[in-house]
Amino acid sequence: MSFDLEDLNPITAIIKGVGSIIDDVSTSDEERDAAKFKLAKLQYDSMYQMIEFEKTRLKAQSDIIVAEAKGDAWLQKSWRPITMLTLMAVVVLHVLGLTGENLTEAIWSDFYDLLKIGLGGYVVGRSGEKIMKNYKKNSDKEDG
Repeated sequence: MSFDLEDLNPITAIIKGVGSIIDDVSTSDEERDAAKFKLAKLQYDSMYQMIEFEKTRLKAQSDIIVAEAKGDAWLQKSWRPITMLTLMAVVVLHVLGLTGENLTEAIWSDFYDLLKIGLGGYVVGRSGEKIMKNYKKNSDKEDG
């Protein structure tokens, strides 16, 4: 899945609109270029701030998950796997036709989406853990 960073920046559309207005205004080439430079800098600065904010947000989310995993309470460590197992049970029961009529297609779809996201995150997370463990083991062999 690829995306353009400009699509993430809500200011981009405004800047492009103002840029086209600058082109239409009858000023000297130097004034037009200076105005376009200022707009480009504004766009760059806003994108940079947005990326920094996203990094901070993701770091905070990561810190929460790490704190939960390192916690002393069993439930603190286990609530995510329990949630995934519950969602998986609902999906299996629905596939077997044992959920009843009150589980609408919209709710079923939401359960299934949550299960896919949760399992995907678990698989990627576990794979990352194993890769880093092997990397560290190989790195230690090379150093020693």
